[in-house]
Amino acid sequence: MAEVDAVVPRARFSATTAYRLVVVTLLGFASGLPLALTGQAMQAWLSVSGVDIATIGFLSLVGLPYTFKFLWAPLMDRFELPWLGRRRGWLVLTQLALAGALLWMAATSPTAATRAFALLAVLVAFLSASQDVVVDAYRTDALHASERGLGSSLFVLGYRFAMILSGGIAFIWVDPNQGGGWSWPEVYRFMAGVMAAAAVFSALALPRLTAALVPTSVARRDVLGFVAVLAAVAVGVFLSDRFGPALATALLGGWLGAGALPAALQAKWIDLAALMLGIVFTLPLAAWAARTARFETLLGGLRSYFAQRGAAAFLAFIVLYKLGDAFAGSLMTPFLLQAMQYSTAEVGVVNKVIGLWLTIAGALLGGALMLRLGLWRALLLFGVLQMVSNLGFWWLAVNGRGVLPGLTIPGFDWGFVKLVHATPVDGGLLLVIAAENLSGGMGTAAFLAFLMSLCNQRFTATQFALLSAFASVGRVWVGPLAGVLAESIGWPVFFIVSTVVALPALLMLWWMRASVRALEYDPAAPIVAD
Repeated sequence: MAEVDAVVPRARFSATTAYRLVVVTLLGFASGLPLALTGQAMQAWLSVSGVDIATIGFLSLVGLPYTFKFLWAPLMDRFELPWLGRRRGWLVLTQLALAGALLWMAATSPTAATRAFALLAVLVAFLSASQDVVVDAYRTDALHASERGLGSSLFVLGYRFAMILSGGIAFIWVDPNQGGGWSWPEVYRFMAGVMAAAAVFSALALPRLTAALVPTSVARRDVLGFVAVLAAVAVGVFLSDRFGPALATALLGGWLGAGALPAALQAKWIDLAALMLGIVFTLPLAAWAARTARFETLLGGLRSYFAQRGAAAFLAFIVLYKLGDAFAGSLMTPFLLQAMQYSTAEVGVVNKVIGLWLTIAGALLGGALMLRLGLWRALLLFGVLQMVSNLGFWWLAVNGRGVLPGLTIPGFDWGFVKLVHATPVDGGLLLVIAAENLSGGMGTAAFLAFLMSLCNQRFTATQFALLSAFASVGRVWVGPLAGVLAESIGWPVFFIVSTVVALPALLMLWWMRASVRALEYDPAAPIVAD
């Protein structure tokens, strides 16, 4: 295959373009806010409640909707809600529903009603994934190819600002000695109010997209197709829950029994195997249901995507590119709070505030470097940096605290957040978090630009949902494996494994270099009316 060195044409920068970029930044904020509330903030809530690491790892599965959102994304491509248009209508609806779900979650105890708490977290993740479907589609439709690098960086900027709030400042708020003395339910109620404000902004301030081509499938068939897929998933979950543990025990019970693992840890490996068997059974069943029920918007979007050259290889690369990063980060909060025994205020300041600012810096730097490097070279360079940064956590796990000189952050009171006393910051933690967040921010900016380059505007929501669902496989699915693995082999070896699993993506990227370079050119004009 001949290599293509394409040149991306420069778009005219106007006030309208600037406004679109501001909107993309604010949509990034709305998209990033709920993620920590079912991820690291929830892990912190569970950690301080005394929940064990393996259980926290399994509870990362509340993020499953992020990996299956392409199943209902076609409905958001196909149907237009009244008054606000196809994209804005769905966006306002999901943001209002998120506000309600977070209020409900705030009223539920994670220890006294663990199952109900987990189900509510799944609901929040479902609504958050649905919001992401619309945000991704809107951003992809609105930005010209030459704007995507900067647009991706600004989206990550807004996204990380939201995570500073929900996954950083919130940690300081709940610290009993340093922060404002908030409880986690109070934090979640506050975040519900922020999501309600985001819905008002989406209704009143988002530019309306010009009329784009809408899938022409039969509406009734799409609805029936979606119901059929849901029914297939429900059947798969039921059969997996009924027969999966027994089958996993038959396959692994003898081998695990001959080892030296404690019985409780053996049971968790059995649960993990049962989960994997359930996935292997359920996904083909859902695909069969979609074809049988003729879920045309889903099938048409998939056909359109797979019609392009190298589509299957792109999907494999999407799964692998952030896998090492996701593996190391899946249990970061319990690692820092339980294994390293940092205080919640120190974790909040370093990992969630300073670290996320560094991620923002990395995203902006990545967007700027992409203008000179191009898509393929940016993905390769930033991917190498992501992989190497995982070794920092191995170093921290081996050497512990106090190896490098740190600093002390003086107490402050800014009204919305305060530190009652000066907070010492470990130098090793600061160095490791800085490397991880800078490289992760650069990698994310390039990765989002890559995903947008693969989408057809007729099926933007469906295709971007499919691609981003594959991208979230690592973040969601490695959690159960990571929790059991960390308990089995220890933290230092765990972080070595997280580094090794990042290597296949880089090898694959080198093999696909001509195909990725071809994506750098897109003569299509933006579909937003100026």
